[in-house]
Amino acid sequence: MLQPLTASIQIGPAQLASIARRTAGQPGPWIGHIRFDPARRWYHRLVLADRYEVWLLTWLPGQQTGFHDHGRSAGAFAVAVGSLRERSAAAGRVALCDTAVAQGAARSFGPAYIHDVRNDTTEPAVSIHAYSPPLSSMRRFDVTSDGTLRAAGEERSW
Repeated sequence: MLQPLTASIQIGPAQLASIARRTAGQPGPWIGHIRFDPARRWYHRLVLADRYEVWLLTWLPGQQTGFHDHGRSAGAFAVAVGSLRERSAAAGRVALCDTAVAQGAARSFGPAYIHDVRNDTTEPAVSIHAYSPPLSSMRRFDVTSDGTLRAAGEERSW
C-alpha cells in the first residue's frame, strides 16, 4: 500500500536556501518586524508550516550565535541586509572554513552541521533562516583550549 506524503518528509538544503533567498529578496512581508536589541540577537518566526519554518534574525555589530547545531533539521540562511561571517566545525573541531556571507548570498546545510554565525562588521545585518523539519532542538557547543568542541547544553523552546 502506498503511504501518503507526511510532514516527516524534509525539504533539502538547496531548496531551503532558495526559500531563504526568495524571502530575503522580498522584504515587504517582514520589514515591519525588524527590531535590533543591543543585549542579544533578535529573532521572529515568519512562517511555521508542516515541513519547514522561516525566521527573521537581526544582528548588531559583534553579535553572534556561538557554535550550535539544529538537531535533526536541515537549514539555510540568506543575508538580506549587510553581511555575516560563518565558521563551521567538522569532526568535533573548529574547521578552517571561515566564510563571509554577503548581502544576497546564502549558506545551506544538512542535519548535524555545527557552525557559528556572527556580524563582524560595523553595520547592522538582517538574515532570513529556513529549517526543515521545523526546529525541535538545538545543541550549543563550547570551544576548548585545544580547538575541539564540547557539548554545552540543549535548547528546546521557541
